Amino acid sequence: MTELDLVNPRTREVCGTMEVHRRLLNQSTTYQERRAGIENRALDYERGARSIARTGVVTIPVVVHVVHNPAVPAQNIADAQVRSQIDVLNQDYRATNPDVAGVPSVWRPRVADARIEFRLADRDPDGNTTTGIIRTSTAATSFATFRDDVKSSSTGGADPWPSDDYLNVWVCGDLRDQRGRSILGYAQFPGGPPTTDGVVVVHSCFGTGGSARAPFDLGRTATHEVGHWLDLRHIWGDDDGACSGSDLVADTPDQADKHFGTPTFPQISCKNAPDGDMFMNYMDYTDDAAMFMFTRGQSTRMDSCLEGVRASFLVAPPAPQPAGAAAPTAPASHGQQGAEGDLDALRREVERLEGDYRRLATTLDAIRAALDGVADRVVG
Repeated sequence: MTELDLVNPRTREVCGTMEVHRRLLNQSTTYQERRAGIENRALDYERGARSIARTGVVTIPVVVHVVHNPAVPAQNIADAQVRSQIDVLNQDYRATNPDVAGVPSVWRPRVADARIEFRLADRDPDGNTTTGIIRTSTAATSFATFRDDVKSSSTGGADPWPSDDYLNVWVCGDLRDQRGRSILGYAQFPGGPPTTDGVVVVHSCFGTGGSARAPFDLGRTATHEVGHWLDLRHIWGDDDGACSGSDLVADTPDQADKHFGTPTFPQISCKNAPDGDMFMNYMDYTDDAAMFMFTRGQSTRMDSCLEGVRASFLVAPPAPQPAGAAAPTAPASHGQQGAEGDLDALRREVERLEGDYRRLATTLDAIRAALDGVADRVVG
C-alpha cells in the first residue's frame, strides 16, 4: 500500500521489532550482554526469586515526534489525534478499556492492570514548557527499520529527547522493514542504543480519528509497540509455527503463529485445546478491534523492566530551570523548618546527581555500542 492509498486498509503488515532486535544482536556485543542481564532479571521475577518492589502507578512522560512530509498533509496529524493515543495507552495499560469485556471467561482471571500510565511531557530537556508534541517537516517519502532514519535529523527524521527521561514516539508516513514490506510500526527492546530508543508508528495507525484508518484505527499499534519497549515479546514466540518458541511468560498459552483479522474463539494450535490461542492479547497481530488484554505474567515482566533497565522512570527527575531563569531563593528558616529545608535540598541534590549519572551511563553505552559496531565491521 502506498502512502496515498488510504482507502484500502492495511491487513497483512507486520511489526519490525524482532528484525531490529536481531540486527542489534549481530552488531553489538554490548547489546548481547545487556539483553542477557535483562532476561536473567525477568526470569527471577517470573520464578519469584525477586519480588515486585513498586506499589503505586508509574507515569511515563512521552514526547511525540510528528515527522511529516508536506506533500502528504495527512501525516501532520492533529494534536487531538496524538492525545487520543495517550488516552488509549492509559486505558489499555490499566485494563480500563471497555472492550476488555470481550476477554473469554477462561482468561478473565489473568487480565492485568499493569499500573502504568502515560502523559505528554510538559517540560522539555532544558526545562521549557512544551506540549510534548514536536513537529518536524521532512523531504523523506519513506523510512526504514534497518536505518532507524526517522530517529535522526541528519537522515530526515527527528532527534530523540533523553531516553532515560522520556518515552520517545515517532509518528511518520510510509515505513518499511529490511525486506521492503510496509509495516505498522516497531520498537527497540530495552538495552539498545539510547540514541535510537523508543517507538515508531505510522500515522494512519496512530490514535483514533484524524488520519487513523481501519482496521488499525483504535490505537492498538502503539499499545503493542510500547509493550515491546517494556520488554514484552510476541505472544507466539516468533518461531514461524514450530510450537517451540516462547514469549517467556508463563500464563500465555503456547501458540503456533501470529493471528490476523478478527478470529473467533477458540483457535487451537500447539496442542493447547480446549482454550487455544490467546489471540486477543495486545502482543498478537489481530485487528485493533480484536485485541484487548495483557496478562498478569506480562505485567510482571514489565515490572522487571521498570525496576531494572528502565528504573529511571520510577524516579521523578528534578525539573530543570529554563535557560536564563533566576535560581530560586531559599526562604529564611529556623528550627525544625530549617532542618526540613536542608533535608529537601539534600534530596534535590541526590536526584540531580542521579540524573547526571544516568546521562553519563547513557553516553558511555552509546560509545561502547559505536565501538562494537566498528570492531565487528573490521573483523568482518
